[in-house]
Amino acid sequence: MRPTQRIEELISPSLAAMGYDVVRARLSGRDRPVLQVMIERNDRQPMTVESCAEASHAISAILDVEDPIRGAYVLEVSSPGIDRPLVRLADYERFAGHVARLELAAPINGRKRFRGRLMGIEGETIRLIDDDGLGAAIDLPFAAIEKAKLVLTDELIAATRAESKA
Repeated sequence: MRPTQRIEELISPSLAAMGYDVVRARLSGRDRPVLQVMIERNDRQPMTVESCAEASHAISAILDVEDPIRGAYVLEVSSPGIDRPLVRLADYERFAGHVARLELAAPINGRKRFRGRLMGIEGETIRLIDDDGLGAAIDLPFAAIEKAKLVLTDELIAATRAESKA
């Protein structure tokens, strides 16, 4: 289990009760570690500074009691933003139709990096229409993806606005 997975398990129930979903927790830095926690409202409405502050206080209280990180660290709580990371299998389904960049842990057919339009999922496989000019459909195993994020496009901005108005 990665260290941040334990942190996500500790904070998720309380944040869910407050109306937030944990998108990702990431611990970086050695001398002065930074714990970055990305959250979003579970009603998909826009995050506010006040929302992040409220969640930060709750996360701090939980981590002070559970103490999963040795030594001092800095806690940063933020929203994932429009060009958000894709970390859960459900993210690829939710953002089907939008353009994403994906990087694999190891090459598949000689490639580690892909960019294309997400077409959803089939089981544990991500379907993508490749932006390589050929428009070929590609299936990538979810477990092989090291990092992925949405690409900021006019379509994504319009969809985000529509989602926040709904």
